[in-house]
Amino acid sequence: MLYRMPHTFHELREKFINIFPRLIDVSLGRSKADILIKDCTLVNVFTGELQEHIDIAVKDGFIAFVGDGGDLVGSETMIIDGKNLYAAPGFMDGHVHVESSMVTFSEFSKIALIHGTTSIFADPHEIANVLGVDGLKMVLDEIRRIPLRVFICVPSCVPASIPEFETAGAELSAEDVEEILTWPESIALGELMNYPGVLSKDGKMLAEIRAALKLGKVIEGHSDGIMGSELNAYISAGVSSCHEATKVEEVAERLRLGMYSMIREGSAFKNLKECIRVVTDLGLDTRRVILVTDDRHPEDLLKEGYMDHLVRRAIEEGVDPIAAIQMVTINTAEHFKVDDLLGAIGPGRIADIVLFSDLNGIRVDTVLVNGVVVVRNGSLRIDVGRVEYPRRAKETVKLHKVLAPDDFKIKARAPKGRVKAHVIGVVDESWRTKHLIEEIDVVDGEVAADPKRDIALIAVVERHKASGNIGRGLLKGFGLREGAIASTIAHDSHNLIVLGMNPVDMAAAANEVAKVGGGIVAAAGGRVLGRVELPIAGLISDEPLEVVAEKVHHLDVVLHEMGCKLKAPFMVLSFLSLSVLPELRITDRGLVDSVKFRLIDLFVD
Repeated sequence: MLYRMPHTFHELREKFINIFPRLIDVSLGRSKADILIKDCTLVNVFTGELQEHIDIAVKDGFIAFVGDGGDLVGSETMIIDGKNLYAAPGFMDGHVHVESSMVTFSEFSKIALIHGTTSIFADPHEIANVLGVDGLKMVLDEIRRIPLRVFICVPSCVPASIPEFETAGAELSAEDVEEILTWPESIALGELMNYPGVLSKDGKMLAEIRAALKLGKVIEGHSDGIMGSELNAYISAGVSSCHEATKVEEVAERLRLGMYSMIREGSAFKNLKECIRVVTDLGLDTRRVILVTDDRHPEDLLKEGYMDHLVRRAIEEGVDPIAAIQMVTINTAEHFKVDDLLGAIGPGRIADIVLFSDLNGIRVDTVLVNGVVVVRNGSLRIDVGRVEYPRRAKETVKLHKVLAPDDFKIKARAPKGRVKAHVIGVVDESWRTKHLIEEIDVVDGEVAADPKRDIALIAVVERHKASGNIGRGLLKGFGLREGAIASTIAHDSHNLIVLGMNPVDMAAAANEVAKVGGGIVAAAGGRVLGRVELPIAGLISDEPLEVVAEKVHHLDVVLHEMGCKLKAPFMVLSFLSLSVLPELRITDRGLVDSVKFRLIDLFVD
């Protein structure tokens, strides 16, 4: 069946107000349950205990009774055998950018539900950076039609950088943000990446914070590395969470100052092993610790799972299984102020329930969303459907012309010899870069890539307004011996980033990306060797997750055959243009010294 459900928290509360008298009748045996989960072991996230031989009665999408429900079964009651199964609230991801999965929300919902996740708190700032308010409305149109419960954290930093540093695809003004915060689907002000703007009392940042506070919205943080007085100041602005801590002492300080600390274990960044020590080593209370993914790539979703994988990882690191489940249920719900209806199994709560075997292994068997069985025996039992994005969403790669090899050549100041240049140094499995100074050979007036020293050419081509802007630079550490890779996933403005060992292959890869309307392409010898088409905003595929995962895998194999040995090449590439992160970045305007916060020339004076 094609399944739709109430999609906003307001609608859910209104439904509860209308039907709670029926829950009373079921609880007292005056009427029968729609569904009775029989004889399960309840993971009680209220008390942190396991309760055996529990029945859970569901009526009109809500839980009416928890206990011995033998007299609540009628002729039309669906009975689910819970013997040898654990029952927990549906899992929640408290911070995720769905665009990182490279598939639509509809496709994402399928894999999420199969792995026991029933609610996500999504910050769609990637599509907002390309299509602005219009893009967010497209997302809303889709999430209103899918069974996965999606709460929107309104993007707070679009664009992420200042106009002098790069050409953005869109902008959300403070007035836009204030309006979007009033949408019923909006649950929070999304991560305040511009924490320097908060500390310096930037007008736009303060206006957005005030708007969120007036509406009673949660304010999400992004405070990498700051401690002490700066962290105190940041929290003083009403910021209540942070997912950027990478060291146990950072997590501890955030918890001690009253923040919810979101421990991230995604595809791009894996911080759980270190950060969960705040529980396993320091023994701090777990109830303000939340597990989140931030980014989850297609291959990992298929191979490892979703929030069930994070629960398993926490357990592997020594966390008590019940505490780990609290970190993806009631803790998350309390943070976002939806715990009166979500995040726990109890009378009057929405019947978002996951049944699984193996408390440590979390093997999902059955999933209910809004009291409807959507997964049974580990398989999806509903038709999620498909939402077609409008044509304007697929026309976002706008180049000023067909690119030629000359567009990627770097002219030197002298015809030959050696020059000193600012070079971006990459760090595998990290968004960090190093600001290097290297001596580079000049041949026939041009700077060439040097595979022996692992130095490649890199460029960013503006793709939103066909301005013709191209920033050129050099990069060390990616590992290519030959060929090139081009991508329209380039945080956060998502211009066209191109990395290669020669201008011919760079042009071939970049033009193919433009031809398919956005995506990731690898080329060598002037030929395209692999591609992942991402026509929706240059970020998202309209194909099934399995197809996208296979294309990403093939592209990864191609890159390794071209010499790249990085474990996370696509992630490393995608962050090279994020000009608010240290130390050296590249945009369509050129090299950005993101420590001294200025544009710099490629060559050292």
